[in-house]
Order: sequence, then C-alpha cells, then structure tokens
Amino acid sequence: MTQAKLDRIKSLIRDIPDFPRPGVLFRDITPLLGDTEGFADSIHLLAERIAPYRPHAIVAVESRGFIFGSALALQTGLPLQLIRKQGKLPGKSVGITYQLEYGTDRVEVHADAITPGRTYALIDDLIATGGTAAAAADLIQLQGGKIACCAFVIELGFLHGRERLDAQPVESLIRY
Repeated sequence: MTQAKLDRIKSLIRDIPDFPRPGVLFRDITPLLGDTEGFADSIHLLAERIAPYRPHAIVAVESRGFIFGSALALQTGLPLQLIRKQGKLPGKSVGITYQLEYGTDRVEVHADAITPGRTYALIDDLIATGGTAAAAADLIQLQGGKIACCAFVIELGFLHGRERLDAQPVESLIRY
C-alpha cells in the first residue's frame, strides 16, 4: 500500500526541462498539490516518517515548505513555526546568512518561535544542495532548539544535500 502511494505521488511530480535555466530539470509539485488524494497521501506519509522522532513542533521553510508544513502540523496536531526569507517577518526576528553558489541569502524566524531544548521537524518540499535546509537547521540550533529530523517530499540525491545537514536524520518520500 505504501509503495502504491509513493508511486502515485511520484507520478504527480511533473518534470520541466530547462527551467529556471538551460540544463536544469525542475521537479514541479503543482500537479501533486492539485490532486487531493495524492496530496493527502504525501502528508500522511510524511507524518508517518517523522513520528518516530517525536518532534515537539514543525518548522516549515518558505515557500513551498509552508504548504506541506501547514498540512503536516494539522495532521499531527503539532504547532507550526515558519522560517522566512529576509525581511518578511513582522516584529522581532533572528536570522542567519548562508552561502549560495553565487552570493549569499538569509533566512529568519521570529525571535520567540524556537523554545530552547525542544525538538523540531524541519519540513520543505525539496532538498537539492541542502544550503537552505542547513541554514534553517543552524538557525533552529542557534536559538537552542534541537533538530528531531528533516523531511522532504523530494530529494535530489545526486546533489548530496543531506550531507550538509550534519548527520541529522533525513526523510524523503521521492528520491531522484
């Protein structure tokens, strides 16, 4: 049954060649989101994957991580916190700057969002090189939180993103 669900989810991920630039094969989740059964299956399977780690809360990464993180928080009954791009949060926030291939970026969280000693499941739609996920994990840890696990719908394994997560447990539904 689980394999059938995973096969269905994979069939709902559309390949878009040469987007956003030539040579890149983009994995488009919009068909998955548009299929209520497939989307529900993805949330159910993510919930199963993170359950053994017993996180206290979900932390979702902007922007597509918000979609899966929100639904996962509802499915599991766990609170949800958001990690956003720089300058998007009202009120006091804390952030971390991280290196991109050609420059830097910054992610932020509300200053009171992470409780020291609590464990968090870090959720995003996809892990590629792992730069954003690693920065988000570092941000949680800098605030005293602990990473219970990181979970993704899609993992681009050939880019070795999980290796940047400092041996944190990584779960992914579909691996390319």
